[in-house]
Amino acid sequence: MNSPIPRRAVTASLLAGAAALGTAGATLAAPASTAEPSAERHRPSARPTVVLVHGAFADASSWSGVIERLQHEGHPVLAPALPLRGLASDAAYIRSVLDSVAGPVVLVGHSYGGSVISAAANGAARVKALVYIAAFVPEVGESALALTDKYPGSTLAQATSSQHYPLPGGGQGEELVIRKELFRKQFAAGVPVRTAQVMAAGQRPIALAALQEKATVAAWKKIPSWYLVAGEDLNIPPAAERWMARRAGARTVEVRAPHAVSVSDPDPVTELILRATRSVRAGR
Repeated sequence: MNSPIPRRAVTASLLAGAAALGTAGATLAAPASTAEPSAERHRPSARPTVVLVHGAFADASSWSGVIERLQHEGHPVLAPALPLRGLASDAAYIRSVLDSVAGPVVLVGHSYGGSVISAAANGAARVKALVYIAAFVPEVGESALALTDKYPGSTLAQATSSQHYPLPGGGQGEELVIRKELFRKQFAAGVPVRTAQVMAAGQRPIALAALQEKATVAAWKKIPSWYLVAGEDLNIPPAAERWMARRAGARTVEVRAPHAVSVSDPDPVTELILRATRSVRAGR
């Protein structure tokens, strides 16, 4: 049994698996080796590279506290900006990021980012672990929207408004944003008011089509996974998170935290990721 995760929140449990805003940027691993001048890959590290994928209504800065802690532990970290325009296209972009990394990868997804990593990791040999942070873990044929509605408890529909954006081929697409006056309560309860205001101002809208798009692959069936349940999540019902974690056979912890748990509680998020990295280093 692993030692308990230290954190501010009260609830903590490690369940046996059925099987196995600050800065907007991310720190890259070391420059490419001269042995691979054309590949421009990040130099391999003794520690796995952690790739952090944000979800809807957030950006890479939502990982800032986690990035600082992972860097302190000596891990190279990447936190790319996700387009949030379509599951297949978003996954293809993250796959291109993965292909730039030499050495093992621990791939982490928050919210909709969980759907993305489940697709991007398919067939990616360097990805040795998947970590889901209050995230979707879709089976083939499932969409994020369908998983949100699987259990009662989400108030996201009432907190969002829609707007339109131009599509590359002409016409308009529909995207969702959380209304600023409801952002803290819906997405980041417990986060300092000023921090939540900044997050609301900088939130990344997500195309409605991305939430409706069905998964075509499920990498979690072949790659060991970890899951953090946010027990006070109003976007994805905690019951749905627990169910997805059980189905994936993920090693699971639960934290009394809002959907934006990487901002409100970066310590338990980091510790779960470190558990995954230690497992990778140990070859388990």
